[in-house]
Amino acid sequence: MFRESIYKRYVPAVTAAPENSNPGYWFAFCAGRLLVDPVKGKVPCLKDISETGVSPVRMQYLGTLDGQPCYSAELAPDTTPPGEMDFKDLMSLYGTLEEDVYILAGKAIQIVNWDATHQYCGRCGHKTETMPAERAKKCPACGFLSYPRLSPAVITAVTKGKNILLTRYAAFRGHMHTIIAGFVEPGETLEECVRRETREETGLTVTNIRYYSSQPWPFPNSLMIGFTAEYESGEIAVDGKEIAEAGWYSFDNLPEIPPKFSIARELIDGVTGRD
Repeated sequence: MFRESIYKRYVPAVTAAPENSNPGYWFAFCAGRLLVDPVKGKVPCLKDISETGVSPVRMQYLGTLDGQPCYSAELAPDTTPPGEMDFKDLMSLYGTLEEDVYILAGKAIQIVNWDATHQYCGRCGHKTETMPAERAKKCPACGFLSYPRLSPAVITAVTKGKNILLTRYAAFRGHMHTIIAGFVEPGETLEECVRRETREETGLTVTNIRYYSSQPWPFPNSLMIGFTAEYESGEIAVDGKEIAEAGWYSFDNLPEIPPKFSIARELIDGVTGRD
């Protein structure tokens, strides 16, 4: 199931229009956790975040959602949540926040983290300046420009007839199984990354690689690029360190798999016909 694009409702921008006086969505983060009303399942929608009694260290304009301004804000680590509000881990809020608001929260935390870590030039150490017309930091001393960076990663559903290849990563708690994934290396195409990651993690070679869909993944700053592929050759062999186990699972008899909001689940459901 492919969701409708957020850009039907959202208009990105870096500078607020002075004539827009609507209350805004505030994506305020304290130590990586989002300020929300846990009962209503909403982020603050106010003229200014200071109305809640908190003061941001830094803030950034993100654009408009249905005409309402959107802001991200970094709060000091010792900030106390105001009133009945609380700070929640973003991943735990999926299904609580409206979907497009959740997607914007993912964008917001990446902008907050980028802004916080680019206050000084990575080349000469001078204090940077925020560019007024684009999402960038410029060093007034050496002219170096810094933009928000994404880390592209491929994620692949490999099938063999009516079976799907699933792995359990050693770092996972519990028994959840998922599909092959890994970051793209310099000088590598996406298809080459699919082949390499599959070979490195399971010892298998694949064929008929096809693009499926993509998903922004702000944990911390990835873009997940989904593919399907078919088994070509090899026997499963895992290192026991990164990958604890891997195996072929029948489409109608799967183990515990990732939750609905992830592209991993979208791919699994797509190739097995679960949706």
